[in-house]
Amino acid sequence: MAGLWFTDEHEWVRVEGDTGVVGISDYAQKQLGDMVFVELPAVGRKVSKGGEAAVVESVKAASEVYAPVSGEVVEVNGALAGNPAAVNEDPYGDGWMFRLRLSDSGELAGLMDRAGYEEYVKGLG
Repeated sequence: MAGLWFTDEHEWVRVEGDTGVVGISDYAQKQLGDMVFVELPAVGRKVSKGGEAAVVESVKAASEVYAPVSGEVVEVNGALAGNPAAVNEDPYGDGWMFRLRLSDSGELAGLMDRAGYEEYVKGLG
């Protein structure tokens, strides 16, 4: 999970040049249970840090996925339409949701690194 940054809402972003790959954390997918549907944002959509960007539906509940940083969606993981379970099986790999072109890389400073996120999750019980 090197190079990942996390939000307190359990999203992650991995920065690759001027883009960020976004998904939900392993903790989040375990809490939600088996994914049955993922609604991804449209390519070209501008999202703001903390704003709703996608929706995941599991056997337990539907949940919003918030943008960990601001930017423009440049790609979505279309494979999730036919295989939403990839979010459960590989949340940091094949289960990624969308890529966005970062509009302000300074926003990363407000996110947690892996160690900080793991400590945060431990505090949730």
